[in-house]
Amino acid sequence: MQNVVLVIHLILALCLIAIVLFQRSEGGGLGIGGGNPMAGRAQASPLSKLTWALAVAFLITSMVLTILAARLAETDSVLERLQGTTTLESGNPDDSSPLGDDLLPPILGDSPATPPPQE
Repeated sequence: MQNVVLVIHLILALCLIAIVLFQRSEGGGLGIGGGNPMAGRAQASPLSKLTWALAVAFLITSMVLTILAARLAETDSVLERLQGTTTLESGNPDDSSPLGDDLLPPILGDSPATPPPQE
């Protein structure tokens, strides 16, 4: 289900990009210029209606993907999962993690680590 919605979402994104690029520019960037402000709003062209429809569909698929991802996610947080994993994926408690309890390398003795000799 999530893959189908994701494919539809990507197709909508590509179509939305293409439709926006096909529309003609109406003058200056960022709303600067572009006609008489007292003239009112111009009639919507079929391309602008299609752009709105694609944008609404894109937002709906975005929300559906978010809802699906939230339902499929585990209820615990990432920190809880990290603290609870002391065994390997096999589920055997005798198999300890190859890294040990922490992520630091093992200490070989009480003496401080020496740098490698120079060549």
